[in-house]
Amino acid sequence: MTLQETLTTHIQQAVQNVFGLTIEKVEFQATRKDFEGDITMVVFPLVKALKGNPVAIGTQIGEYLVANVAEVDKFNVVAGFLNLVISDAFYVNFFNSIKDNETFGFVTPKEGEKAVMVEYSSPNTNKPLHLGHIRNNLLGYSVAEIIKASGKKVYKTQIINDRGIHICKSMLAWQKFGNGQTPESTGLKGDKLVGNFYVEFERKFQKEYSEWFDNHANDDLVYSLNDKYSKSAEFQKLLKEKYEKEFLDNDKDELLNICRAEFKKHFKNEYFNNYSILGNEVQQMLLDWENGKPEVIELWKTMNQWVYDGFEQTYKNLGVDFDSYYYESNTYLLGKEVVQFGLEKGIFEKDPDGSVWIDLTEDGLDRKIVLRSDGTAVYMTQDIGTAIQRVKDFPDVGGMVYTVGNEQDYHFKVLFLILKKLGFDWADNLYHLSYGMVELPSGKMKSREGTVVDADDLMAEMTTTAQTISEELGKLEGYSNEEKATLYKTIGLGALKYYMLKVDPKKQMLFNPEESVDFNGNTGPFIQYTFARIQSILRKADFDYINVVSSEIEIHEKEKELIKQLQLFPDVIQNAAAQHSPALIANYTYDLVKEFNSFYQQVSILGEENQDKKVFRVQLAKAVGNTIKNAFSLLGINVPERM
Repeated sequence: MTLQETLTTHIQQAVQNVFGLTIEKVEFQATRKDFEGDITMVVFPLVKALKGNPVAIGTQIGEYLVANVAEVDKFNVVAGFLNLVISDAFYVNFFNSIKDNETFGFVTPKEGEKAVMVEYSSPNTNKPLHLGHIRNNLLGYSVAEIIKASGKKVYKTQIINDRGIHICKSMLAWQKFGNGQTPESTGLKGDKLVGNFYVEFERKFQKEYSEWFDNHANDDLVYSLNDKYSKSAEFQKLLKEKYEKEFLDNDKDELLNICRAEFKKHFKNEYFNNYSILGNEVQQMLLDWENGKPEVIELWKTMNQWVYDGFEQTYKNLGVDFDSYYYESNTYLLGKEVVQFGLEKGIFEKDPDGSVWIDLTEDGLDRKIVLRSDGTAVYMTQDIGTAIQRVKDFPDVGGMVYTVGNEQDYHFKVLFLILKKLGFDWADNLYHLSYGMVELPSGKMKSREGTVVDADDLMAEMTTTAQTISEELGKLEGYSNEEKATLYKTIGLGALKYYMLKVDPKKQMLFNPEESVDFNGNTGPFIQYTFARIQSILRKADFDYINVVSSEIEIHEKEKELIKQLQLFPDVIQNAAAQHSPALIANYTYDLVKEFNSFYQQVSILGEENQDKKVFRVQLAKAVGNTIKNAFSLLGINVPERM
């Protein structure tokens, strides 16, 4: 039983005995640093019911607790706050109850309870994983581990975007410009090779478009479309936002030049769909794929396999895994079947052109297309099919978490609502783990322009940075080369993961690689170093420290603060699971480490003369180390025994 649970029972008894009133809830908060106390009861919620002065009410409850509850030593009242000083014995007894529990804070799933499926990664097979994918994978993996630790059965999964025009762009570029290159012949990971051809397609298309546009800028078609665009509400809005101008006759020439530049960007998609040679070829390839043309299917399978092999290497290096894989090329077909079912039930409606929609205007959304007029699926179609297929494959799944960037917030509102309207009870337990984009100091990344930060390259860079800093610190005597390599990777990846996960998922973040590998402050290496320091203490403890220490032992204020911090761990796990936020685990761990380092600096451990105190302090250090290790495991971070 936690301190709050114990005190709640006694305070309810106090209110009943002193005031003759039954209360359901008791509100607690941490005692302010400038007041004496370990925990504070908020008295104000009782004032109305007890019809009294908050100071008097707090005093009467405090006197009752000191007289009747062994855990409460003394109290003080400040305004409407009852500050309680808890006995050393309570903290020692609590510590003795958890010191040998290697999984303290973790809850075992109950038999028969519904499972949660967590989706993350979900890459396209036209490019390697990049910095944005790293945040996605780390968030999804960590949330899955946290939910599991909170007492739920968890399945980790991903949906692989293995079909569509973007995949065909890489395929066509390889066909036209690849000269038979393979991962084996080039020495490149398969995902990088395919990604290079995606960039090559965009480079060739941009060249084709620029030449065409410059040659046809004064043609009637382009001129009339340009003139129409210059008068559109879209362009007027862009002028105000980007150029802080309005379209006026006296600066028409200047604005037409601006318009021409903007129109060149605006017209690009129309050119691709209707006029481009490459655009026509890649759209034909997509049609051939959907019609099952053998040579196109064979090329698709070959290039996708190159990418899958590359992805697996990256996942292994990053330390994430999956229980199942889903492919859009399969699930979109089920989605089309569900749309037909929804049509028959009146959930969807067909327009005159044959396209199928759902009208969500009464729900505060809009009309959403679920099937194009030519019968082809959209993203929504395949997401509907994927969700349904997952529950068919894993019947014990009662909810799902989708780890997807916040640019898809609206998409998931629509998806979840559609699944509810289709009558699936598990649709009430769907959650979009919406996260902000990650950028570098140099700005945003663009896959098609080849300006992304490659995931493999970033992990290698982090390891190299960790090596440089570790060598500068000069504490690697006695390490073999293999041990050094393992340590550099542990520190480098720990720095990367912690820096990514300590930020609230909803926030956009700026990733600074050098700052993340700092051995001081709120960083992964700082916490890893503290864990290694604790292991050093345990190695030097040349005496038996297993036996339970008597609850009558007098403990230092710093020991009490450390135990109080350990007490919080189970609740932090539950809150992190409920909020889908690894940041709560990360920042709790940092607070625990700060508390330990303050304890370490002010209290002698191995130099303590009193044997019972020395044993207790070593046990306390061990428990802190174990909690650091367990907390970091929820973030997917390893901790080194030595640094």
